[in-house]
Amino acid sequence: MTSVKGHLGLYVASMSSLSLPFYQKHHRHFDRNYRSSQLQSTMQDYRLEEKRNVATHSSGHMYSSGITEKKDEKFKQSEGYIGGEFHLVQKEAIEEHNVERTAVHKTRKVAIRESADRISLNKKIHETQEFHKRLNEDSMLRLPEFIIKPRSHTVWEKQNVKLHCTVSGWPEPRVTWYKNNVPINIYTEPGKYVIDSKYGVHSLEINNCNFDDTAQYHASAMNAKGELSAFASIVVKRFKAELDDFSFHTARFAPPSYDFFPGDSRVKFDVHIIEKFSVSFGKEGETMSLGCTVIVHPNLKRFHPEIQWWRDGIQLHPSKWVQMHWSGERATLTLTHLNKEDEGLYTMHVLTKSGYELHSAYVFVRDSDAEVAGSPTAPLDVYCLDANKDYVIVSWKQPAVDGGNPILGYFVDRCEVGTIHWVQCNDTPVKFARLPVTGLVEGRSYIFRVRAVNNVGISRPSRVSDPVAALDPSDRDRLKGMPLAPWTGQIVVTEEEPAEGIVPGKPTELTVTEATKSYVVLSWKPPGQRGHEGIMYYVEKCVAGTEDWQRVNPEIPVKSPRFALFDLAEGKSYRFRVRSANSAGIGEPSEATEFTEVTDKLDVPKAPGHVVPSRNTDTSMVVSWEESKDAKELVGYYIEGSIQGSGKWEPCNNKPVKGKRFICHGLHTGELYKFRVRAVNAAGLSEFSQESEALEVKAALGGGVPHGVFPEQSGNIDGLTESGARWDGKHEASQPAHDTILSCDAVLNRHQLPTGYDNLPYTAPDASKEVNAKWTSKPNHRSSKVQDMHEEGKKVPDIHGKGPKVQDKHEKGLKVEDIHKIGSKVQDENEKGPKVQDVNVENLAAPAPPYGITVLESVHDSMVLGWKQPKFHGGSDITGYFVDYREIIKDIPGKWKEAHIKAISDRAYRISNLKENMTYQFQVRAINMAGVGLPSQPSDKFKCEEWTIAVPGPPHDVMYTEVRKNSVVLTWRVPVYTGRNEVTGYYVDVREAAASDEQWTSVNEKATSKRFIKVQGLKEGVSYVFRVRAVNMAGVGRPSDLTEPVTAETSPGTKEIVVDVDDDGVISLIFECTDMAEGSKFIWSKNYEELIDSPRVTLQTKGGKTRFIFNDPGKEDLGVYSCAVTNTDGVSSSYAIDEAELLRLLELSHEHKFPIVPLKTELAVELLDKGQVRFWLEAERFSPNGQCKFIFNDKEIKNDEKYKIKVDHKTGLVEMIMEKLEDIDEGTFTVQLQDGKANNQSTLVLIGDVFKNLQKEAESQRKEWLRKQGPHFVEYLEWEVTNDCNVLLKCKVANIKKETSIIWYKDDREIMFDEKHDFKDGVCTLLVQQFSKKDAGVYEIVLKDDRGRDSSTLRLLEKAFGDVISEVCRVAALTATDVKVQSTEHGIRLYSFVSYYLEDLKIIWHHKDTKLASTDRVKSGVTGEQIWLQINEPTQKDQGKYTLELFDGKEGHKKSVELTGPVFDEAFAEFQRLKQAAIAEKNRARVIGGLPDVVTIQEGKSLNLTCNVWGDPVPAVSWLKNEKELLGDAHLILKFESGKFASFVITDVRTTDSGKYCILVKNKYGTETGDFTVSVFIPEEEEQVKHEKATKKK
Repeated sequence: MTSVKGHLGLYVASMSSLSLPFYQKHHRHFDRNYRSSQLQSTMQDYRLEEKRNVATHSSGHMYSSGITEKKDEKFKQSEGYIGGEFHLVQKEAIEEHNVERTAVHKTRKVAIRESADRISLNKKIHETQEFHKRLNEDSMLRLPEFIIKPRSHTVWEKQNVKLHCTVSGWPEPRVTWYKNNVPINIYTEPGKYVIDSKYGVHSLEINNCNFDDTAQYHASAMNAKGELSAFASIVVKRFKAELDDFSFHTARFAPPSYDFFPGDSRVKFDVHIIEKFSVSFGKEGETMSLGCTVIVHPNLKRFHPEIQWWRDGIQLHPSKWVQMHWSGERATLTLTHLNKEDEGLYTMHVLTKSGYELHSAYVFVRDSDAEVAGSPTAPLDVYCLDANKDYVIVSWKQPAVDGGNPILGYFVDRCEVGTIHWVQCNDTPVKFARLPVTGLVEGRSYIFRVRAVNNVGISRPSRVSDPVAALDPSDRDRLKGMPLAPWTGQIVVTEEEPAEGIVPGKPTELTVTEATKSYVVLSWKPPGQRGHEGIMYYVEKCVAGTEDWQRVNPEIPVKSPRFALFDLAEGKSYRFRVRSANSAGIGEPSEATEFTEVTDKLDVPKAPGHVVPSRNTDTSMVVSWEESKDAKELVGYYIEGSIQGSGKWEPCNNKPVKGKRFICHGLHTGELYKFRVRAVNAAGLSEFSQESEALEVKAALGGGVPHGVFPEQSGNIDGLTESGARWDGKHEASQPAHDTILSCDAVLNRHQLPTGYDNLPYTAPDASKEVNAKWTSKPNHRSSKVQDMHEEGKKVPDIHGKGPKVQDKHEKGLKVEDIHKIGSKVQDENEKGPKVQDVNVENLAAPAPPYGITVLESVHDSMVLGWKQPKFHGGSDITGYFVDYREIIKDIPGKWKEAHIKAISDRAYRISNLKENMTYQFQVRAINMAGVGLPSQPSDKFKCEEWTIAVPGPPHDVMYTEVRKNSVVLTWRVPVYTGRNEVTGYYVDVREAAASDEQWTSVNEKATSKRFIKVQGLKEGVSYVFRVRAVNMAGVGRPSDLTEPVTAETSPGTKEIVVDVDDDGVISLIFECTDMAEGSKFIWSKNYEELIDSPRVTLQTKGGKTRFIFNDPGKEDLGVYSCAVTNTDGVSSSYAIDEAELLRLLELSHEHKFPIVPLKTELAVELLDKGQVRFWLEAERFSPNGQCKFIFNDKEIKNDEKYKIKVDHKTGLVEMIMEKLEDIDEGTFTVQLQDGKANNQSTLVLIGDVFKNLQKEAESQRKEWLRKQGPHFVEYLEWEVTNDCNVLLKCKVANIKKETSIIWYKDDREIMFDEKHDFKDGVCTLLVQQFSKKDAGVYEIVLKDDRGRDSSTLRLLEKAFGDVISEVCRVAALTATDVKVQSTEHGIRLYSFVSYYLEDLKIIWHHKDTKLASTDRVKSGVTGEQIWLQINEPTQKDQGKYTLELFDGKEGHKKSVELTGPVFDEAFAEFQRLKQAAIAEKNRARVIGGLPDVVTIQEGKSLNLTCNVWGDPVPAVSWLKNEKELLGDAHLILKFESGKFASFVITDVRTTDSGKYCILVKNKYGTETGDFTVSVFIPEEEEQVKHEKATKKK
């Protein structure tokens, strides 16, 4: 301990010499390197001292291996491993030398062993140093490569599966496993995943697989050279018997909850909330429970209401910090560990089928005690922005309490999810409430916390942020919509192969997203050209005034397209650029940014003003203030209160609130309190406002506002005002667009699921009566559309603290007439700005009475009134109204009572605490600077009862403006009573003033959502009245009161708003008025809502002319702008700016600001016929004095032999022609135009592939021109198939002479023709008939004469030949005739003819849509051009539809025939007939052969004739001579043997045997004869006959 203390003393002494800040003296920095070189050196010495102390008490074996495994692993994981290990080894040697000096008082054995270890270590160090001296880093670095990739697996549930892979590369790659692109964290499900890496083999084991493990997995290997991934899929199968009912996947959808929807839809539920939680106070670290008892009637066992908890308008869900419990009767919310983030308005919703009930109360959380007295409290609301691969921005809110000393800054800590080790991210505290954190590991998740620091100490850490993953935003967005284990779907297995040799391109859209004194954040987009491997970036900076670019991160490139630069000189300006890099090299730099000054761009907000407290309850006050002016990125306000005279200020809220009002609770009754407010944004906290006046804490008249927040007056319904307190259940900082107003004992019953909140102000006419508002469960609810005010930017006047304070005569004795003593300067009627008007009180009069009192809404205990302003104002603006009421009992009116004390500024007011079913009358008085006017006539009698209609009530305050001869503009306010649903639109009706009610017509066919409309198409000189009706889902409501009659006419001298764009490009609207009266003012409005101190516009008014200037025109400025003049007879006008008009004005502004020579076309390049290159552009106008310059690569081009430049000032055409494009012409061509002040230029870049392609095309164009000087082809050789299925090769030629010859070749062999080719119409053809495979080849046609030669080739091989065959088949198929039916003796034949058949034409026969296969009974074939299908021995089953499909290789062509009914019967009968005929023909008796036609035989000879006979049955044979039957005898022997052979024998031929013979065969199938003639001659007679014949010839 003595040694340790001594070393610590040395450290403190060395630190004190440097005057280090306290947060570096007393705070641990978690092994971070300091950016201060002196501080870094001191901390290194301190760490050496610590190591010496550790070495004194440790054994020497720690260094026996030279470099430990832990160090080795750390070095290998470093991207600068090779270059940095040498320096680290040197550092280790120095440390070991120091350890050796301190190793004393050891035994001899230990000393000898440590000496041996040191010798071994020194040897190892020396060898390592020598090795790294010779080491060439570039030759060693290698990209990761998967030697063995993981395989995909299919397994059963509850089995284990293991994925393996082997990776090589240098430095040794680090392998990360992913599931569906999400990094696998073994700590989230302990025991589920086992990740191992040994000896270069990496494995992922998944235990006890279930269906959710079905996913795509991949291993990602990464080192300094890049990243590579290998993919595998795992499919987990489930046994069929184990399949459960389908369950909804949480990542896709959730099943609807039916537990609060009872089966009987007629059941109505009444919900009562009792034993409610109230305003609560807690302390950080404590546990707090909020609860209510909920009673539901009727009580059904199967029915359970849904309980929802909300905080500041955001629904809460169970988490580490929030627990919810519902016992069936009591709902409880438990905050397990309070933090300031838990402060806010808590609302419990009880949802039933009949509607919902709610109860709200505010929870305040005080800071916990500081560890060091005087140190600040913890920051709050830590969250992450703009997360990327290795970068995230951490943001937070400053605490309300600084401990009495200013906060110097903040420390940000990070912790990787699954670990408990916190690492500090910044060495010095940052004052800005945002910090970029870099150096994250891609794919890992982190949480963050923040600590505040002042000159006393450091605060406790804040609540940790939500986890954020270091992923690319595109990956994160994709994963959000991707279920980890889909119910069904296809698993796609992909593998990424790196693209080798691709140097990444330039990053784009480099911008400075944030700049402070401490850091500058850059953002850019990745280059389009980058390959598949990982890409990294180098950032460079350049100081203003120099061109010296310095690389900011030379050793460790960044992976994210975001980067934060620290250590920049404050006050200096820098430019930045970024380069991309991968294994192929470093790309070109991006475009540099503009100069950025290192300073805080966001200023601390100014102090709020005019803090005013007002009474609320016995323990609370309402504090209001004026907003900080020109505040940017305002987070909210902190309010502090102090008992007068104590000098001690306590925070009223520990979580910033927005708005301008807040209810401070926990005050002491009877004490005098004063308050102050300060604003906060990311730059810091403002100065405190001035202290308010002290006010005693006691209950306000009417009971005050309960535990909520006093909202903005703009929360009123279209300016609905009140004098009492209002509550919408929300702090102004957190209230949504929909608000709710409750009393202390309020009970709500809604009759539909909540889509928004109501905001209905109330006051009690009887101040002494306790407020008790109850909304009954009738089938309607009051859903006032407060959001209209917020959405449309309308600001409702503030009735507290603005305008003349006119008190009632009962209060402090101030009379109404005393108002004249207040002063002569009062605000205008709207009281929305600081403008004042001079008023001569002596010339004023009290205003006339208001009129037109109507009821806008009625409930059981309150009514909302509306009325019209007086027609006579008394020469001064009306500053407010007073409302009186009286009861009517049995038609007897009672006494008038005042409904309120202070004047109200709007013409709508709610009177509360009325008696249900009581009849009332009302009257209204107006007040101006001259005093209070006479009361109006008593209104009609109105009964106070609950309105239950479903449709909305009437709109009110319908007014007209901009009256013209054929148009008028109407404006109105939303109905106070909205019915059962939200108001969705409005209908406007019009009729002539003198017409009857039946003549109302609608102005708009579709409901408009706006609260103004321009009515057009009016008749000039005719008076009209208008009314407005609101519509919701239930229908159209009651119309509003009629407007006063208005005559459609344009007043003389009426002027319209004109738009103007001056020479500086400033856009403005101008309106003039020649009828200005004393005190008249111009009132500008947007969408008929008055604009007050808008930072987007500037108003300039001089005399009767006003100018409305747009400071920065944009989409936010779209709308209708109107200007009205007060104290005139309705002088007004409007101008609409839509997107098209805004675009036109912006373009016109830019033209005026930066005049240019307008161009019809930019600089373009084209090729002329001879291959010349023409550069040209065309200006819209170019005066004769205009000048033009051509610039090539920063050098001006002159008109010479190479460049022919022409300028036509009349047409604005500028052109330059180059005869030939050479290699030296690669570069940038620019045309500069100047015409007076206007100038312009256009640039064309011809480099790289663009230039080479243009040069190649120009050369080709030149060759093409030369080719066309002789005979040439206009259309090259192509083919077509004729209708006869022949292939026609044709081409079109031009520039032909008689001497031009044409030669056809096939496969380099000339095709000979007998006739010379006729160049008719310039077309050459070659007809190939009956095209088949033998005609495949290369066809060429050659044209030549004395002027030149040209050829065209057509390759009909492979695919081209197949295309021709397919087309021939298609044409042949189209020639197929209809299928016909033919009967044969064998069966029925179906056939069709084609004009040409080739075997490539596939033939398919179908029977009843079933493909027929060839069998012995059913056969198909082709005979010639006939395609047939033979059905042998048909049966009834063969009936049906037969289709012949001819497939040409691409599509099928079908012909069908119906072989059914009479068609089949006739064919079958014919088949039977032919079959029988064939049988008869086959078996009939017939003479097959053997008999001669004539037999000449000599007398005395023997005649023997034999013939074959056939027949079944065996025919009967008979012989005839001269048609007489012969009988056999000895002379004539007739035989018939074996039923086949018949013989005819004449034993001794005589002359009488001569004659005509016949054999007759006969059976039952037929008869047939065989004829022959026998001629018997005597030899002498024969000689005589021959002699006679010879004589005759002579």
